[in-house]
Amino acid sequence: MRIRTAAPLALAAATALAGSLLATAPASAASHQGGLHLGKIQYDSPGTDTRSNTSLNAEYVDIHNNGTSKLQLKGYRLKDDTGYTYTFPSVTVAAGKTVRVHTGKGTSSGAHVYWNRGSYVWNNTGDKARLIKPSGALLDSCSWSKGTGVKVCH
Repeated sequence: MRIRTAAPLALAAATALAGSLLATAPASAASHQGGLHLGKIQYDSPGTDTRSNTSLNAEYVDIHNNGTSKLQLKGYRLKDDTGYTYTFPSVTVAAGKTVRVHTGKGTSSGAHVYWNRGSYVWNNTGDKARLIKPSGALLDSCSWSKGTGVKVCH
């Protein structure tokens, strides 16, 4: 009989604990954010960091438009903890689409833009990406510590 009465109490305690853990989950654990936001970040390009343009371009940040209309990104900025800043030129991202910001050099197209840097931006041991509106207001941010080299923000 004690087992029967203890089981509901244990179940109630476990449910209460799980509920409190879910209620205090960090904002970075959010599922898919609506509107314009940071998506996947490849902060450590695969292989050895050779500073070749191929390696630099394998380091990137995806900016995703999960809204219902296209957005003009001109004047938006992407910034790291050190202060390196990429300012978007006239680039439109369609509803439901992504634009990828590569660190290295290249010719920009609708889905790919290039920072045109000769060195890496994102620190492999930890950093924070910020997406900033033309007004200067923070729209989204995503941070990481040393890990797999990839961070999925939302």
